[in-house]
Amino acid sequence: MAAGKSHWLDPELYAYVLAHNPEPDPVQRELIDTTRARFPGVAGKQIPVEQGPLLALLVRLTGARHLVEVGTFTGLSALAMAQALPADGKLITLDISEEWTGPAHDAWAKAGVADRIELRIGPALDSLRVMPAEPHIDLAFLDANKDGYIGYWEELVPRLRPGGLLVVDNVLFHGTVLDPSGGDPMGAAVRAFNAHVRADGRMESVLLPVADGLTLARKRG
Repeated sequence: MAAGKSHWLDPELYAYVLAHNPEPDPVQRELIDTTRARFPGVAGKQIPVEQGPLLALLVRLTGARHLVEVGTFTGLSALAMAQALPADGKLITLDISEEWTGPAHDAWAKAGVADRIELRIGPALDSLRVMPAEPHIDLAFLDANKDGYIGYWEELVPRLRPGGLLVVDNVLFHGTVLDPSGGDPMGAAVRAFNAHVRADGRMESVLLPVADGLTLARKRG
């Protein structure tokens, strides 16, 4: 099982949270276990267990049909969102690693959602820039290299439809956003990103203490 990222929750309270959320289905659980076995050193990149049902709920609440994800890793977040899509929905997910995304294909196929997901390998900025420029994305999930967040945000926001949702992970980055000296480069990048989001009048956003911090931002219009 993926470890929790809510550092302010003790293990007993975190176990209570999990007990009151939907459990991973068999395919999701297998993917979690596979990730931990194959990539133990970086398995923490996978979304926490409780975040999958949240992403799925957001897809259903918004009625999203066209999703974009920046940062696939082993495919758990894409799996959770694709399972919540209608049959004619589409998720484009972007990553640079064929190795890390390897387990994703099997999981998506086993869950019967492979036809809803398109994985594009390559620099995410390049992949975003060749997408249609007009607003067409219903929901986007950003969970990639933190020093690229502002650039990804600037490519995604114009492509979101009015009322579209942008979900951003790790916006507390293990608490390092509190360090004004910028001692942790990634923490400094997230701190700058959070300031950028707060100043962006195109969006209305909230930063929530979910897992390692989650921003939900809705496009005005």
